Amino acid sequence: MSASSPLRPVLPADIQSRKGGTPLVVLTAYTTPMARIVDRHCDVALVGDSLGMVLHGLPSTIGVTMDMMILHGRAVVRGLTKAMAVIDMPFGSYEESPQQAFRNAARLIAETGAPAVKLEGGQHIAETIAFLTSRGVPVMAHIGLTPQAVNTLGGYKVVGRDAEAEKVMADAVAVQEAGAFSVVLEKVPEGLASRITQRLTIPTIGIGAGVRCDGQVLVVDDMLGMFTDFRPKFVKRFANFGETADEAVAAYAAEVRDRAFPGPEHAFADVLPAKGAQG
Repeated sequence: MSASSPLRPVLPADIQSRKGGTPLVVLTAYTTPMARIVDRHCDVALVGDSLGMVLHGLPSTIGVTMDMMILHGRAVVRGLTKAMAVIDMPFGSYEESPQQAFRNAARLIAETGAPAVKLEGGQHIAETIAFLTSRGVPVMAHIGLTPQAVNTLGGYKVVGRDAEAEKVMADAVAVQEAGAFSVVLEKVPEGLASRITQRLTIPTIGIGAGVRCDGQVLVVDDMLGMFTDFRPKFVKRFANFGETADEAVAAYAAEVRDRAFPGPEHAFADVLPAKGAQG
């Protein structure tokens, strides 16, 4: 292999092999420029249906469509050279039947070039995961708080306390047995997430599930401080780009109104200077 050969991209088998090793780093990405940044530092770029809220102003992820996921999925895949793209299957694209799920998963993979999809649900969706994985569709599972089910869950609450713990554990085992190569644990109590991580042979990726998972994921707009409508407890802001952008736009607006921008250095002369002219 020559030194100029492209980097080998991460694939689902690589993620699965990282169980118990160096924690997996996962961030969402929705655009090519952000995908390029994520690609330099992360193992997985998740094209999350959170894009409906952080980019499109929707009140939840429920209104996200297949066309939206494909549009953003293509943009992200174009920006990756090594990190693996995983695309969320949106609400209504897989719940009806395994056959419906396969048609839509196959479309996502074929039209974006991403090697894997993510879908929400535990025991009740295990049959669908098995149907997909047996037909060549790698699946990242997602249990605990499943945002697409927010209307039935009664809000964005912690899932797995007290009597719920047994069900969440059963969900984790079910998606593993169905063939998922990894599983996201969202808003699961830290102790339960640790027990699930110890029990499973596939990697767990936490979001609000404590430090003992095999990896972590955050919404990139949350951790960069670009999405400020609300801030979940589990989010750490590593930057405050929202504030910086607000300050920059305010400065731009002021300079435009004062006719301070554009300056002479930003304008073009009516006549090109003669070649070799001085000054």
